[in-house]
Amino acid sequence: MRKNYDIVVIGAGIIGLATAFELSKRYPKYTLAILEKEDTVATHQTGHNSGVIHSGIYYKPGSHKATLCASGSRALIDYSEKKGIEYNLIGKVVVATDEEEIPRLQTLYERGQANGVPGLKLINQSQLKEIEPHAYGIQALHSPTTGIIDFKQVAVSYAKDVQENGGEIIFNAKVHNIRLNHNSIHLDTNQGAVQARYLINCAGLHADAIVKKMGLPSNIRIIPFRGEYFTLKPEKQHLVKSLIYPVPNPKFPFLGVHFTRMIEGGVEAGPNAVLAFAREGYKMSDINPREFLQTLNYSGFWVMTWKYWRTGFGEFYRSLSKRAFTQALQKLLPEINRNDLVSAEAGVRAQAVDRHGFMLDDFSITETPNAFHVINAPSPAATSSLALGKYLVDRASKSFDLKAR
Repeated sequence: MRKNYDIVVIGAGIIGLATAFELSKRYPKYTLAILEKEDTVATHQTGHNSGVIHSGIYYKPGSHKATLCASGSRALIDYSEKKGIEYNLIGKVVVATDEEEIPRLQTLYERGQANGVPGLKLINQSQLKEIEPHAYGIQALHSPTTGIIDFKQVAVSYAKDVQENGGEIIFNAKVHNIRLNHNSIHLDTNQGAVQARYLINCAGLHADAIVKKMGLPSNIRIIPFRGEYFTLKPEKQHLVKSLIYPVPNPKFPFLGVHFTRMIEGGVEAGPNAVLAFAREGYKMSDINPREFLQTLNYSGFWVMTWKYWRTGFGEFYRSLSKRAFTQALQKLLPEINRNDLVSAEAGVRAQAVDRHGFMLDDFSITETPNAFHVINAPSPAATSSLALGKYLVDRASKSFDLKAR
């Protein structure tokens, strides 16, 4: 491999790959490399998500999530059609199961309208039964343009595009140290030393660690939350026709357990959201003492815990009790029982938390000299990947003074 590059991207998840893809298209004469600590792309968050193409219902109008989800979903669908990647705009219902949830459902409808979500409609109980005959709800919000896809397949395609455009992907290249000089950034990796003029940090679960390795101050820490899933047994998969979601609780920044048909077949149920004891803690038994101590030593973690302890306790209890997990799912789909659920692979969400215990909701991108850092990119980051990559490159073009030479 080369030792010197114009631009280095850290992380071969879907955001790092989309950003590198945009760079390689727009600036083909600049030497470009992606450093990835694993031996393949999309190993962590990208490869462990539920594969939903979000339509943009949940996000505050004018936020990065709202604007980039709208443009990103359109770009993703166009890209998938061009590349022959299977997707299905299967639709979604967000279901109110009691009267208290109806005002929140109305708020979601208004947000979706403000964000330009096409075809969005409030529906009554009988209309819900036409779409999802087995779901329970007194009212629902129907989003016909929500879809499903395999984001790992998308990421692999982005990677091929980067390589075809002359970019390199260096695997097994974990970044251990970073040294800054006036005009260059030196990175010590498992594959040797790499030097770059500019850096874009898309390290996901380790994005804040990259900032720290650069010797830069940060008031944000990544706290890992494991999302545990079940799948429905084949004989019960007919109970779910599309995607069935609850009305989200505004007191907790996660969507709640839901049902998702998967592009490869089958139905996923979940996830919950429990504190992981390692940044890549896909099982409860996965414990990284150093990383867990970093979480415990962070003041923002304890402020967050105080704010959300009641909800967090409920999530943890559902993690330990399949019965409790089943009861949460039965609110949406009363016909299932615990024997219909089969344990499935979990994912880990990189949730950025500030020192005041506030969970960052919107995408968060920080600029430092000759570098950009994607500090917070939860859902709908995969849906928004092409738009987010373009947004990053637009900003980097100005700050790095890149020339289309």
